[in-house]
Amino acid sequence: MLLLFTNVSISLLLFNKFDLLKVNKILMGRAFEFRKERKHKRWAKMSKQFTRIGREIVMAVKEGGPDEEYNPKLRMVIQNAKAINMPKDNIKRAIKRAMDKNNKENYEEVVFEGYAPHGIAIIVETATDNNNRTVANLRSYFTKFEGSLGKSGSVDYLFEHKCFYKIQAEDLDLEELELDLIDFGVDELFEDEPDEEAEYQGKVAMLYAPFKSYGKLQQALEDRSIEIIESGFERFPMNHISLNEEQTEEVEKLLEMIEEDDDVQDVYHNMDS
Repeated sequence: MLLLFTNVSISLLLFNKFDLLKVNKILMGRAFEFRKERKHKRWAKMSKQFTRIGREIVMAVKEGGPDEEYNPKLRMVIQNAKAINMPKDNIKRAIKRAMDKNNKENYEEVVFEGYAPHGIAIIVETATDNNNRTVANLRSYFTKFEGSLGKSGSVDYLFEHKCFYKIQAEDLDLEELELDLIDFGVDELFEDEPDEEAEYQGKVAMLYAPFKSYGKLQQALEDRSIEIIESGFERFPMNHISLNEEQTEEVEKLLEMIEEDDDVQDVYHNMDS
């Protein structure tokens, strides 16, 4: 009787997982949208990326210490640094700078929300050591281009907040892996192309999950000895707004000015690209 119950339980568990995978494919089958968003993402210049990663290293070290073996956040940031070919010396200097007792850099992550002209929603993620300066700068940018800096929550609901992992997938069955990782929050997994300048040029895959699943998904991948190329967070607009050429140029000018600010890490918007 116990054996029969166990077999039924296992069957139900497998059914539920396969059923959930099927539902995910129907409801969350947004690989095309994710690819499109990443393709059109406004990747910063290399020097800007180094500055962004450098600040992330400082924050990670101050939060969890300089040993990446015991600091999973630092481990992920260093992987991301390698993914953009950041020199090892730059990484070491950032860690050393964070450990320096005389270093007064204390960055905090602050998210700003607002509207560009023509109703385009914008989310700006920053890492700042002077919030008053950052607020003043961003408000001036929005005002200059007839936009408005809003309150927290004013546009956040218009975006999905996701975590992502790019992994080496040469010897992996992606369907089996997706099924295996459902319990860790994965709702989208698809094969992707390696970055042209990346050292690894084999088969890669992208995994997406809700924002809150980042930590447990990292642990699940590491437990399975899956090589992580890079990871992070992205925001995807639930709907896009189409503008004419002149309107698009007006919004682009605001986005460019925001992105040039040293405190800005990432910028997201819902303008149709």
